[in-house]
Amino acid sequence: MTKRVLIVQHDHCSPPGAVADRFRECGYEETLFQVVPEKDFENPGVDVEFPDVREFDALVVMGSYWSAWDDEMIGSWLAPEMQLLRDADTAGVPVLGICFGGQLLARTHGGSVGRAPEPEIGFVEVSSEREDMVPGGKWFAWHYDRWQVPPDAVEFARNDMASQGFVLRENLAVQFHPELSSEMLTGWCDNGGREMLASLGRDADAEIAAAKEWDDEGRRRAGVLVDGFLEQVAAS
Repeated sequence: MTKRVLIVQHDHCSPPGAVADRFRECGYEETLFQVVPEKDFENPGVDVEFPDVREFDALVVMGSYWSAWDDEMIGSWLAPEMQLLRDADTAGVPVLGICFGGQLLARTHGGSVGRAPEPEIGFVEVSSEREDMVPGGKWFAWHYDRWQVPPDAVEFARNDMASQGFVLRENLAVQFHPELSSEMLTGWCDNGGREMLASLGRDADAEIAAAKEWDDEGRRRAGVLVDGFLEQVAAS
């Protein structure tokens, strides 16, 4: 029987990339659910009815242009999405949360999310105690916020800026973006990211050039992470 994965994509410029590719290579049938249509990007407080997570064998929650603590801006779908994560946890549906998705897992299960002292953007080094699940080393980050790990979770990855990974039952959260490609980064830069980088004294074209050199290795490492999730978290 074919397994099914539900992938929650929050905006039009944050696709699942190499993460979705690896799920398909592993035999999963993908259902992509986009929360905020492109036409509502400037006014993202849309009403959303999420699919029944119990109809799926895995759930992936992607990154987002918005913040996982911003109930005023996106509370119309933040609360239902947190319920989706609770339902998955209750039903034993394994969840992979990426950046915003990881932060939402933290908030849902008793941790918290807030502004970091400074943004973490670009290629960063991550230390991991679970190389069999999430390799340490180089990953791409783009976040202004960070989580406090839920009480019952086990943090296994970190750097000097933030907690970078935790496991809680069949939930895996990572703070960085394993799905990143140079094409995806170009999309982020074209949707406000270029100005964000300039405000930090960073050059978007230089970041995109570095991402192009990373594309092949990034795809390989994304595959290792998905395999680790399926073998070490979902299989439990």
